[in-house]
Amino acid sequence: MSFSTPFATNSETAGNGHPSADPRLKPTPDWGKVGPGSHVAGWEPSPERKPVAVRKPGAALGPVIAATIGFGVALLFSLAHRSHPAGSGLTGLFSTQPQKITSAHDTRQLDRMKPQNQAETLLELAIGNSEGATEQIALRVDRWQGKVRWNSQIANLTTAALNSKEMRVRESAVEVELAAYGLSKNSASLDYLLKTAESPDHAQKIWALWALGLMANRGVESEHVVQVLTDHLKDTEEDSRRWAAEGLALSGIDPAMSTLLTTMHDDPSPLVRERAACGIAESGMFTPQQRFNAVPQLLNDLDDASLDAQTHGWAFQALRDITHQRLPQDAAAWREWYQNRVVSGQ
Repeated sequence: MSFSTPFATNSETAGNGHPSADPRLKPTPDWGKVGPGSHVAGWEPSPERKPVAVRKPGAALGPVIAATIGFGVALLFSLAHRSHPAGSGLTGLFSTQPQKITSAHDTRQLDRMKPQNQAETLLELAIGNSEGATEQIALRVDRWQGKVRWNSQIANLTTAALNSKEMRVRESAVEVELAAYGLSKNSASLDYLLKTAESPDHAQKIWALWALGLMANRGVESEHVVQVLTDHLKDTEEDSRRWAAEGLALSGIDPAMSTLLTTMHDDPSPLVRERAACGIAESGMFTPQQRFNAVPQLLNDLDDASLDAQTHGWAFQALRDITHQRLPQDAAAWREWYQNRVVSGQ
């Protein structure tokens, strides 16, 4: 299961010069294709500058799975054979596979690049599991504030990175996305997001729900943020509940997992239940252990006659993704496997 974005870049602007917003989001075409890469123009939360609007959702990027596969296929070739757009001649960085960023020479080459190109290059290298890339992002990201802007390249790269199997790569995507949004990891940015999450502008609201999850993942009042997102699961709008669930999955903290399990069981919307199931199973920022801790409740869901066949199917899929077992859709078989695992102490 993977991430997709609610937003796609678009050149249309509203009367105030900000990009126009359109909240019309489409359910993902198959189980588990979720996530970010939300195309929001960069902004800096300061008294002198108001944040710009969320860009219009649409089909500009195509399905996220296509973007992710495209990056996976082209990444190694592109890193080895193309020059960086900054024209800085990164031969030393891109000459071998796998790439490494471990020497003073490498870092000096990065230093000569503009922050935008640093962010794009390092995130691309991180997706390819290049040694040192995630460390360089962590070292540099605070210096990128106000200097990195949201564009289609950052959007595609954060989408691909959030689909990575490696948690450190996903964390790098969170850091880059926050920097591109102009969100500092502090109370001022958090307060802005909390206010925006109450906005009557639907597109702004769902972006804020997503970004709150990013902030919680970086430790900015995580428990408070999770409570706010949980409260939005009571919204009457299906779309708001869906993006509250996405934000909870991004937060990666234990109370969010418990809430997603309840949402998967109780929410009246099949779309919201699916998004919750995806967050439990593989999408988002939970650790393997946190996901495995959800197994007993998923097993209970299999035996719950109040749930429809579709939700039972999502529970089976979540169990497969979490445990990497390929058992049949048979609740007894899954319970037997789990009991044997517990008895053996594995």
